[in-house]
Amino acid sequence: MEIKEKLGAVEAVLFASGEPIELYRLSQATGIDVGTLPQLIRLLNERYEDCGSGITIKKLDSSYQMCTREEFAPFIRAALETKKNTPLSNAAMEALTIIAYNQPVSKSFVENVRGVDSSSVVNNLVEKGLVEEAGRLDVPGKPIVYRTTSVFLRTFGLSSVAELPPLSGRTGDPLEDDQLPLDFSGDTAENTDSEEAIAEEAAAGETVTGEAPVESEDSSELTE
Repeated sequence: MEIKEKLGAVEAVLFASGEPIELYRLSQATGIDVGTLPQLIRLLNERYEDCGSGITIKKLDSSYQMCTREEFAPFIRAALETKKNTPLSNAAMEALTIIAYNQPVSKSFVENVRGVDSSSVVNNLVEKGLVEEAGRLDVPGKPIVYRTTSVFLRTFGLSSVAELPPLSGRTGDPLEDDQLPLDFSGDTAENTDSEEAIAEEAAAGETVTGEAPVESEDSSELTE
């Protein structure tokens, strides 16, 4: 393997890993001798430094991790905050309503209610801190289930999900855009009008009772 190919292999593995990776694992993945890897990583860092890259490779005990340079932290923070504070789309509000009234539920449950793929929508809600993982279903594949968070409660002025207003009806019909019960502006910690908004019809008549049992260390938090 040529030096250029070795550098590329190390760089690719570190980038794809995302997390710190032990030197021996890096050696196994690339087929490069453990004693040679530190030198290759040094060459990569020199290359990054020479071109003013925002990337560097750090040594953490016996592991290495590719990460961003500290001086670029303000730009990264600004980008992440902008993404986090982007108002929710109608699709996201619909998914959030389904999760709030039927939690804990899996992505497939949300998709069955909405009738469309909802993976990216649920991931977006997780990124915004409105929902979180709450264990796994005890079925083949063990899919992750989700529940609302304290951020959700603060956003809509609730002290617990028990304060969610009762639904006016659960007919099983899909939610229309003008029926969405949640209103999220993305830039406030409290929403005094939220309780009235949430009282609108939501969740398309589905309940969590159709889900399989959930495995969790704190099962009390996963009950309706």
